[in-house]
Amino acid sequence: MSLSHVSLGPFDLYSIETGRFRLDGGAMFGVVPKTLWSRNIDVDDKNRIPMAMRCLLITSQKSDRVYLVDNGTGTKFDEKFESIYHIDHDHSNLADSLQYHGFAPKDITDIIFSHLHFDHCGGTTYYDEQGALKHTFPNATYHVTKKHLDTAVNPNAREKSSFLADNIDPIRNWDKLNLVDEHHTYEDGIDALPVNGHTISQQLPKITADGKTVVFMADLIPTHHHLPLPWVMGYDMYPVKTLSEKEHYLDQAVNENWYLFLEHDAQKEMVTVAKKDGKYSVENSLQLNDLSQ
Repeated sequence: MSLSHVSLGPFDLYSIETGRFRLDGGAMFGVVPKTLWSRNIDVDDKNRIPMAMRCLLITSQKSDRVYLVDNGTGTKFDEKFESIYHIDHDHSNLADSLQYHGFAPKDITDIIFSHLHFDHCGGTTYYDEQGALKHTFPNATYHVTKKHLDTAVNPNAREKSSFLADNIDPIRNWDKLNLVDEHHTYEDGIDALPVNGHTISQQLPKITADGKTVVFMADLIPTHHHLPLPWVMGYDMYPVKTLSEKEHYLDQAVNENWYLFLEHDAQKEMVTVAKKDGKYSVENSLQLNDLSQ
């Protein structure tokens, strides 16, 4: 488990590894042939590729807030679910990652959900020894866009399997739930970019300080392999929308030297992007602590 940290102005950013899992490679790359996407990616005998569940913790000296962006798949699943997705908490887990950086779940004041698919919000709650559903972060306000919560509560048939009731219901019924609009600003230096291709009203937290910008890419660009515009997930609800959103934000990333924090990349934590002849590629591969150099 490799965890990193950097101080940027009034903010401290920490990488949080919550575990690994595997998803079908064909679904992860949509119309891109396996002969292309499998060249540099490990594929198991079930055609699954390794995926990180890498979250981001942000502390603010200005507001004394402790933000956690997403929280992995959690532990509320049976053996069948664990087998399908090859969930691996031996590699890393939420509790150990928080402890490594000196935090406990009670310290988290705010959970920013990029969206509510099971691998992004499952760690919000857990079952105790008596089988009761408990909230992992008892002091946290939950932030999710209103449009996305509506989608999660009333999903279409294609997306329904990604929104699990024992994840969604405790979130929507939490007394500290804060429904935000798109382009929400959490505080000066932390706002969110709206994207709607993968799922309705996903939000990508953007942290700007000390002349640097770090963007949590969630499922717009889950891995560095997804930088080419046509490499769009089969999971995306509106793939043509994803294409235009990727191009828009990748151009900004190139022009403004953004650091793209990758939630699902099993190899790279963060990258910068280059563009040549209309094609995007990794310019530099980094960790958060590299930003202090």
